[in-house]
Amino acid sequence: MAAAIDPGADIGHVHLKVSDLERSVQFYRDVLGFEVMHRYGDEAAFLAAGGYHHHIGLNTWESRGGSPPPPGTTGLFHVAIRYPSRKSLATAVKGVMDAGLSLTGASDHGVSEAVYLRDPDQNGIELYRDRPREEWPEEIYTAPLDVRALLAEAR
Repeated sequence: MAAAIDPGADIGHVHLKVSDLERSVQFYRDVLGFEVMHRYGDEAAFLAAGGYHHHIGLNTWESRGGSPPPPGTTGLFHVAIRYPSRKSLATAVKGVMDAGLSLTGASDHGVSEAVYLRDPDQNGIELYRDRPREEWPEEIYTAPLDVRALLAEAR
């Protein structure tokens, strides 16, 4: 039997192959609000929230000018970015909408509220917030999220 993972473990960052580094940096910096922490020439950039070394790595080492994987193939489903409050999630979603981007979905999972979109390379992005644990239902579900009600809480 495999050993159990330490309950203190978490996922520290994601590193994405992109086709156009500048376009991706602009999306993650200007639309989602991450800060560029370090650049590796014109091949890679590392972005973060709150001064961390990096939450998102972007590179063109194997993908400059490439295309997204075709449907029906394996790979990344989405990157989930957790916000600390409903208000901060609402503000992020408002920024996405103000940038003229479309959402691909919006769900209430009982334990969380989430909106979905795609980055410039068609990587799935989930912006979400967890509900307090004492509000979690016994089972996770998927129901439509009222995006208008969420946006009403934006700063």
